[in-house]
Amino acid sequence: MANKKSVKRPKIKPINNFVMLAILSVFQIITAFCAAQSYEEFEAKVIIAAVLLIVTEWVYLIGFYTLMHRRNFELELIAFFLCGTGISVIGSVNAESALKQYFMVLAGIIIYIFMVFILGKVDLCMKLRMPVAVCAILLLIVNLAIAKVTNGARNWITIGGITFQPSEFVKIAFIFVGAATLEKIQTSKNIFAYIGFSVACVGSLILIKDFGTALIFFVTFLIIAFMTSGDIKTIALAIASAVLGAGIVIKYKSYVTARFSVYRHIWEPDYYNASGYQQTRTLVGLASGGMLGLGIGNGHTKYVFASTTDLIFGVICEEWGFIFGLVLVLTFVAIAVSALVNSIASRSTFYSIAAVAGAGMLLFQTALNIFGITDVLPLTGVTLPFVSQGGSSMMCCWAVLAYIKASDVRTYNYLGGAKKK
Repeated sequence: MANKKSVKRPKIKPINNFVMLAILSVFQIITAFCAAQSYEEFEAKVIIAAVLLIVTEWVYLIGFYTLMHRRNFELELIAFFLCGTGISVIGSVNAESALKQYFMVLAGIIIYIFMVFILGKVDLCMKLRMPVAVCAILLLIVNLAIAKVTNGARNWITIGGITFQPSEFVKIAFIFVGAATLEKIQTSKNIFAYIGFSVACVGSLILIKDFGTALIFFVTFLIIAFMTSGDIKTIALAIASAVLGAGIVIKYKSYVTARFSVYRHIWEPDYYNASGYQQTRTLVGLASGGMLGLGIGNGHTKYVFASTTDLIFGVICEEWGFIFGLVLVLTFVAIAVSALVNSIASRSTFYSIAAVAGAGMLLFQTALNIFGITDVLPLTGVTLPFVSQGGSSMMCCWAVLAYIKASDVRTYNYLGGAKKK
């Protein structure tokens, strides 16, 4: 039998990270300048926020390129693009908030760096599984005990003048505990332990009436379930998911019906200027923006309540154009594709589960946000990852991105590889 000649695979030249970041920096400066001059008087705070972000981006890239010898910065570049877009949009509505948003991004990057470092040590992650689960449950209990009702949901805690949303941080724990528990799904004990943890998390979110986040947790639970082996244990997870979902609907049917009664009826006289106001104004803005937009700061959706949080995608499409809105959506798809590719070659099941669950969480949250404001799905009040204003959400998004980063075999190659069991 003739020897087969080995086929030499063509080398794919990686993108030049420095060139990409230079292009991104120019884009961020231009958009920030447009946002700053959209006021009657030029708002320098928007420019300051953008410059601080750009400096942070370059320090991060140069630092990890030279000191840690990393070469894979695709995920960070995408996140920088999204964060920069958010700062410009927020700055065009409220210049003061642009500076605050930068510091939230900075906090998110610091958490991201810490998470990537911790996730490189698989043995440590396995040991931290139970403490992280306990802390997550305690955080939700504190939320139930002392949180005040805001916009119909009891999901915000204020301590020492600092307000945060506990459920956002529990998202990080939810993925971590699931991936660590089901890395080696060989005992019923592991399965039922995670089912119990999931029921506790989702049940708590339903009690505080944070339905959107509860739905995100539920879908993430399903993703983690299907990432495991296709035997009876996976079937048990799927059945538990169905029972949990049915229980939620039956128990809280009256609340859910009242909360989403406006769904698909926003144009009716009873809802147009009442509970459907946000969505109708957003859809009008989307239509008026066209393909290229009205220009940064020239829209009207920004005057609607929650324009920099829940409705920020509507502001972007109205002022920046539908084409840019589509590009924004495709960046989240790129993150999901990256997670799927990384999961195939990852060093451990832990990384595969965490990466796909994290990407699924971000993608589903994006879908909930965009489809909610356009009345394709009920409006649940979830934020657009990396873009919407908010510290808790921003820090959570960066932490979830760390799961995808850790699944990339290139991340730890220059550090001697992640420590395995």
